[in-house]
Amino acid sequence: MSSNVDPLVVGRVIGEVVDLFVPTTEMDVNFGAKHVNNGCDIKPSMAADPPSIHIGGRPSHLFTLVMTDPDAPSPSEPSLRECLHWLVVNIPGDTDPTQGEEVMPYMRPKPPLGIHRYVLVLFQQKVRVPAASIELSPETVETRAHFNTRDFADRHDLGMPVAAVYFNSQKEPMNRRRH
Repeated sequence: MSSNVDPLVVGRVIGEVVDLFVPTTEMDVNFGAKHVNNGCDIKPSMAADPPSIHIGGRPSHLFTLVMTDPDAPSPSEPSLRECLHWLVVNIPGDTDPTQGEEVMPYMRPKPPLGIHRYVLVLFQQKVRVPAASIELSPETVETRAHFNTRDFADRHDLGMPVAAVYFNSQKEPMNRRRH
C-alpha cells in the first residue's frame, strides 16, 4: 500500500499538511460518478455537495475526517493555510461520514485564484471524542482560516493519518459552470 503515498509527496501534501505515513485504511471518495484519485481535477460545481466517502475498517473503530485547502487564498501566497472545509469525528469503520459527528460543516471548494489542492485526511481515533470537546481557534471557527491538521491531530492524540487523498480545483468560468 505504500505506493499510495507517492502522489501525496509529489503533490506536497506530505510536508505541507501531514508527515510521511503508511496508509492502513481504505478511503473511497467520490463526487457523484467522479472517483477522487490523488491530483485529479474536480470542478467546484461538481463539489457543491459533500463527497460520498466510504471508510474501511471495523465497525468498532472510530475515525476523524479532516478536509482542508492548504493553498488559501492563493497557491503562490497561502497566507490563510490551511482553510478548514470539513471536520467529522466518531465515524464508525466500514461506514461513511454521515454516521459520525460533524464538528465543522462541509464547505464547497471556492478557489478564488489559481489551482488549489483540497486534502482529505483520515485518522483512526484511540477513543470516542465528544464533538463538543473539540476546540478550534476563534479565527478558524469564524473564518475557517489557519487550521493546522498536524496540530489538531497532536492536540486530540490522533497519531499519524491512516489514509489521505487530494484533488485539485480551480475557479470555473461563469459560462462553463455545471448546474
